Amino acid sequence: MKRSAAILLFSLALSFASGLLYGQFKPEEIARRGEMETFLVTAEIVRSEPVGEGVTHPYRLFLKKGDLEITAFWKNPSGMMDGFLEGWQYEIAAYRLDKLIGLNMVPVTVEREFQGKKGDLSLSAENKYSLLKVTDLGIRIPDEAQGQVEKMKWLARAWDSLVGNEDRTRQNVLYTEDWRTILIDHSRAFRSTKKFTEKLMFGADGIVKGEDGRALLFRRVPRWFYEKVKALTSGSVKEAVGATLTEKEIRSLLARRDLLVKEIDAQVRQQGEANVLYD
Repeated sequence: MKRSAAILLFSLALSFASGLLYGQFKPEEIARRGEMETFLVTAEIVRSEPVGEGVTHPYRLFLKKGDLEITAFWKNPSGMMDGFLEGWQYEIAAYRLDKLIGLNMVPVTVEREFQGKKGDLSLSAENKYSLLKVTDLGIRIPDEAQGQVEKMKWLARAWDSLVGNEDRTRQNVLYTEDWRTILIDHSRAFRSTKKFTEKLMFGADGIVKGEDGRALLFRRVPRWFYEKVKALTSGSVKEAVGATLTEKEIRSLLARRDLLVKEIDAQVRQQGEANVLYD
């Protein structure tokens, strides 16, 4: 990637001193997402190569339009794969819902045809570490970043609970050099079976448990996230995600919305609002 493109897309500076906790992307980058969506759809594919890992068999595409050159990842999983329901359209739905809520942690993702097949194309998010590398290599998070990383861990759990993502692994949580969190890979999200509408992925009675069998909680969440989730409606979700989700998948999302709000409200009653919601 050319230096100018890297600066344009992923400078993503987050000032811990300023207390900026509204997602991970800078306002000017958020303002240019529409431009980046258009680029991903219309830019020339000058080269491609298989990534060589992952059950969804992604490709790395090298795109060029004018003086701008960018790397992106394309895949088109669909149906049952290795015992899991996969869907490339869920990647697009996750990005669009991220925009609707203002999460600002999911890279720009669009629909793009490649080799005669439809799939999703996601902007390559520059990063230095994955959570897997951090834990396996014992990389120490700097003192000044620990609080923010911890809050983003809880926020990611709340997000995965909302979208019914059953595949949040340590490989698909990424950190930039200055320890901002980026979430990738949502092809196993938006589950709609009973299991994923009666329980959240995380929480006091969550589906996912720790190695010791104990619940994995989202202890604190931003007030704006709580309010945005409460405000979701069938109409607002449908307008945002378009045809990437079915009616049943949208109903399932709204069922999880209710569970998520109920869980946060319970934490507020037990611990006090100031200990759960932050501005």
